[in-house]
Amino acid sequence: MIKIAITSSVIFVLAVLMSMVGRGGGNFYVPVLIASGASMNIAATSAQLILMMTAIVATLVFHKYKTVDWKLALAIDPPTDIMAFIGGYLAHYFAGCYLKFLFAFFMLGPVKEYVSYGKRRFGYWNRSFGEYNYRVNFWMAIPITATVGFFAGMIGISGGSFKIPFMVLACGVPMRIAIGTSSAMVAATALMGFTGHAIAGDFNPALAIPVTCVAAIGGLLGGKISIRTNPVRLKKIFAYTTLVAAVFMVINAFVTK
Repeated sequence: MIKIAITSSVIFVLAVLMSMVGRGGGNFYVPVLIASGASMNIAATSAQLILMMTAIVATLVFHKYKTVDWKLALAIDPPTDIMAFIGGYLAHYFAGCYLKFLFAFFMLGPVKEYVSYGKRRFGYWNRSFGEYNYRVNFWMAIPITATVGFFAGMIGISGGSFKIPFMVLACGVPMRIAIGTSSAMVAATALMGFTGHAIAGDFNPALAIPVTCVAAIGGLLGGKISIRTNPVRLKKIFAYTTLVAAVFMVINAFVTK
């Protein structure tokens, strides 16, 4: 009980921070759950459930303030969700140490915005949302989101570390809109990843349910804080937390190998 209480406290803080930047937080929840004694597969499964609940409550906040582009989410997220289910199911057949190295490899650094909008072309979507205009390149979006979904589902993360840079850098989506939209996509991806893991027999409700309830409260609080935070600060938080998570997982993989 003491171990679960400590783990829940840490996850609550992470849920607030991760919900602020629309990244779910699986690349922190997984290391924390492993540090508490869970195996890689159990940690990945629990992290997916946490991701799903925190993303749902954060999305409700972002939707209220009109920072979720639902059409964009529906256009680019389905490949991620399908492959997240497959990755979550297949993760059961891979050794935990290999998944940890894979986890660390699939992290990205800082991002910065630019505007991308041009003439109509096949495979490109000029999207207007509120006061913003941006362009989605489906030739890039489909293979990238499918690949991200597979590995995200396998290692227990949401894919927000890739979806947000993709939306900002490749599509010119403003950071605040990317964060809100990513939260909506995180919920769907996490649901599919969790389902795949659970079917494979890696779900431990005694661990997952208490930490998920606490994380949901943190997700709600994080969403509200994000709306009031300068986008420049949000980008810095996103970049630094990604680097820390990757380094932590590499160290953990070597120590427990």
